[in-house]
Amino acid sequence: MIEIVLAICVLLGGFFAFIAGLGILRLPDVLIRMHATTKAGTLASGLIMLAVAIGFADPPTIAKSVAIVVFLLLTAPVGAHMIGRAAFRSGVALWAPTKVDPTAKAKLGVQEPGD
Repeated sequence: MIEIVLAICVLLGGFFAFIAGLGILRLPDVLIRMHATTKAGTLASGLIMLAVAIGFADPPTIAKSVAIVVFLLLTAPVGAHMIGRAAFRSGVALWAPTKVDPTAKAKLGVQEPGD
């Protein structure tokens, strides 16, 4: 029974990692790519670490798995936010339907090309 749970966790983790990679390749905008990879990549890592913690079932491994997941949950959104903000500030082209707050550029001091 435990092997089935481990297999499901690892396969779902691999699936979500594949989705995160596919999001990097297929999504049109750096901001959308950051969102997809952060969510799917963190979920994939969490599922795989869950399988590791269940599979080994000793306290040091469980503690390390939990620490890894907590670290990812804390750092992945912050890193994606910083990358997205740097892309926005440097004037990376956005997908046409992406909505931008008109006052955001003024607040951040972003200059349009040709200004």
